[in-house]
Amino acid sequence: MAVVAAALALAATMTPAQATASTTSPAESPATAAAPGAAPSPETGSPESLAGRYIVTLSDKPLATYEGGVPGIAATKPVHGRKVDTTTANAKRYREHLVEEQATVAAAVGAESVRGYSVATNGFVADLSGVQVVQLMRTPGVVSVVRDELHQTTDDKNSTDFLGLSGPNGVWSTLGGTAKAGKGVVIGVIDTGIWPESRSLAAPALDSAPPSADDPYRPYLQGATTVMRKADGGTFTGSCQTGEQFAASACNQKLISARYFGDTWLKQNPPAKRADYVSPRDGQGHGTHTATTAAGDADVDVKIGGRDFGKITGVAPGAAIAVYKALWQGKNGGATGGYLSDIVAAIDQAVADGVDVINYSVGSAFETPADSAINFAFLNAASAGIFVSAAAGNQGPDTSTLDNTMPWETTVAASTVEPYAGTVELGNGARYTGVSTSVAATVGPKPLVLAESVKNATATVYDASLCSPGSLDPAKVAGTIVVCDRGVIARTIKSAEVKRAGGAGMVLVNLTDSSEDGDLHSVPTVHLNTPHSLDVREYAKTAGAQATLVPGGGAMPYPQIAGFSSRGPSLTNSGDLLKPDIAAPGVSILAAVAPPTNEGQDFAFESGTSMAAPHIAGLAALYLGEHPDWSPSAVKSAMITTATDTKTATGDANTDLFAQGAGEVTPTRMLNPGLVYDSSEEEWLGYLEGRGVHTGSGVPAITPTQVNYPSIAFGQLLGSRTITRRVTAVTPGVYHAKIDLPGMKATVRPSTLKFDAAGETKEFTVTLTQKTAESGDTTIGSLTWVGGGVAVRSPIVLTPESALAPAQISGTGKAGSVTFTVTPGLSKFPINAYGMVSGPLTPGSVSNFGNPEQDFWTTVPEDAKAVEFTARTDNPEAGLTVLVAREIDGKLWFEALSDMVTPDARVSLPNPKPGRYFAAVITLGDLPGTTSTPFTFQTNLVNGEDGAGEITVSPKHPKVTPGEPLQVTASWSNLPSDARHTGYVEFPNGSGTVITVN
Repeated sequence: MAVVAAALALAATMTPAQATASTTSPAESPATAAAPGAAPSPETGSPESLAGRYIVTLSDKPLATYEGGVPGIAATKPVHGRKVDTTTANAKRYREHLVEEQATVAAAVGAESVRGYSVATNGFVADLSGVQVVQLMRTPGVVSVVRDELHQTTDDKNSTDFLGLSGPNGVWSTLGGTAKAGKGVVIGVIDTGIWPESRSLAAPALDSAPPSADDPYRPYLQGATTVMRKADGGTFTGSCQTGEQFAASACNQKLISARYFGDTWLKQNPPAKRADYVSPRDGQGHGTHTATTAAGDADVDVKIGGRDFGKITGVAPGAAIAVYKALWQGKNGGATGGYLSDIVAAIDQAVADGVDVINYSVGSAFETPADSAINFAFLNAASAGIFVSAAAGNQGPDTSTLDNTMPWETTVAASTVEPYAGTVELGNGARYTGVSTSVAATVGPKPLVLAESVKNATATVYDASLCSPGSLDPAKVAGTIVVCDRGVIARTIKSAEVKRAGGAGMVLVNLTDSSEDGDLHSVPTVHLNTPHSLDVREYAKTAGAQATLVPGGGAMPYPQIAGFSSRGPSLTNSGDLLKPDIAAPGVSILAAVAPPTNEGQDFAFESGTSMAAPHIAGLAALYLGEHPDWSPSAVKSAMITTATDTKTATGDANTDLFAQGAGEVTPTRMLNPGLVYDSSEEEWLGYLEGRGVHTGSGVPAITPTQVNYPSIAFGQLLGSRTITRRVTAVTPGVYHAKIDLPGMKATVRPSTLKFDAAGETKEFTVTLTQKTAESGDTTIGSLTWVGGGVAVRSPIVLTPESALAPAQISGTGKAGSVTFTVTPGLSKFPINAYGMVSGPLTPGSVSNFGNPEQDFWTTVPEDAKAVEFTARTDNPEAGLTVLVAREIDGKLWFEALSDMVTPDARVSLPNPKPGRYFAAVITLGDLPGTTSTPFTFQTNLVNGEDGAGEITVSPKHPKVTPGEPLQVTASWSNLPSDARHTGYVEFPNGSGTVITVN
């Protein structure tokens, strides 16, 4: 099976230290590997292999969070509700102090700083040898040394209508209209730049006249500097940096500042490799899309290709935009993106300028390490009062694929809005509704053809199936509707190829579960998801197949979490912090783009968590316009505790918190949160200490569960845990706790909180104890404080464990025993043993020259205690691997992978779910001089029945104290042969240990 082989290849080559390209528009260009973000261990590389450009972060506080301590230099950290001021005498002196410190640290190892940071983070960039890297890692006061690596962008039909912002009773109206929605707030957009001529950015020119009393937040010019008084009482100071095709006059009262940061990228990519402007001008369109989604002008008419899409408005149309271009377009995908050093420089400048919100639609296929310079920069930005909205990533639906997972960042998943619908009517009478913005009138009936069946003579079947440029034969395509597979190349390029070849329309089909996108195609197109996409593909193979494309179609539930949206749990946080935080519209979002890279169009539909993040950034701007003194954590809490569940494909409530976080942001409720959970810089530093990052702050380490977060998560809850939380009243009153968590005993103390005034803070504890919840299974629920006319809901997700014990232990002989350590989580702790079992031996053979994979199926019944799959070969130098998957709704879902390249490959599953299991035996290469590798396959299925020989366990009914380890001994005797036997030692609530003998 090709899917299994591909999964094995990925597992064989991927290591936790590797980072792929950051989130992009789904299923188009393949991800490109980037340099590791951390130094390899001595076992994986010598110091000489580490040479390169690095960002060195120091423990002394930057300007944004410096609270004093250096003789003669007072604190520069802003007071609550204000932003950092870099123009004071103390700020200038402290900046000089940091620059001297950075130079001293660099010089101590014989290096030189090529760029320094002092506002959002204290650090410098330097070209280092491997020895210097190691020396700096051991230098007191150095927090982290990370390689400079390339990062890339992530990629009711009107999202602002869907969110309830528009209309006479909408949020904008309650704020005084669109002109006041976000007024006095600056959103900093770190992205690919801006297309300043966009109609969504139209505004009066900047002039030198100061603002009047009736318009106090109007930006104006002081020489070449943009100045804007803000709602929080502070001042934004920016610049319209000139460059290639970008004059100072490009900025206006909407786009008040635009800078670019590309020292490293431009050095690495000479002009021959660039497809971009050396200026703030957007060479891709991504940055223009995110900026105008967050704060584009109100009521901009959009007509594309003769179709009227009505009026669009940014989420915070009254807010100002400051652009920080740190991501660049190369002539190939490997060059496209932004280097860590350039991105950190952009963050540093945004904090120095005085933005209120940062939108960061950038990330990686793996979580950015806690000690990354980006995370430090965003921590200090948040500590200085700046709200950070960050894309979760587009690597879904696989688990643990998200990025930007620090507690000071708001991590955003992508959801759907009401889709533009189109329907494919097949000649056999079947009708399938998908997404379409391009089927304005009925097309057909026309012949329906698979793209690979109408390829030209020189194209490969694979290229043609994707409708790659130049792959289709006009003589065969003319007048047909072509079925094109999604993937590898941009979706709109596929329809352009169909148009070039004379096709009348296109059906774009997902081969695996993913999003349906409303792109602006060159020919009428309907985009279908599985399983109906596969049905259409199969029908197109039949003789005389026909199809008709029809506007509209059946209702599709929304909002749903997009298939591409990255999921938790967060591995960096060990599942102890719920990420993503929240969901927002991110599928088929219509906003402004750069015309040269979008087929001449001023606007485009784009999908990705990149599109979801600016919705949250814009909503934060609305909040800060009303409550400018609120902290980023308070704003995040207001969004999280008022969110609502998204939906499944069947229209039911979605309960997958690792996909949706708290749920869909609900602006009509977020401005009245009742209570908020606020957290501080001290907690965040303690969190880093708990993650093994030595901040030099002296703050004691804490776990992620101890951060005062508006959600509760435990990646592993042994028996019982108690956490403490604090809530601050926005609306005074009496609030009563309601907690819903199936299979768990949950106690809130006190269960009633009385607040006499806004701003009052109270503390409570939550104790969670496993009762009937199955060990190892995810349990979800919520804690809701009800009072003051509102419901303040915190999502809860945890994995209870009744015992901590090894999943598998081994022994040998027809009789014997093995002793191991078990930590109970419950006070009543009976232990039972089952087995031994030895299944039949099935011969098999794999060969890298013919059949590298042999497949086996097993049905696991409801009462199964354990199952073990084994592939053994007699040659000790041979190498096998066993991959196991479980069939769910006709699809295979990965369960486990054995050790790589071993003569005795084994997968042991304690307490397996019932159903059909697939096991693939795979070889990665034959031995020299051989043509195949013979093996013996065995499935040992343990249930409640007696097995061969005897197995016993001691003690069976121990007296235990939860959390205190005990020794358990499993013994076997009278096994009839030396064949592999499997037993199971069972603890309460489905936890246990597999016993493998021989």
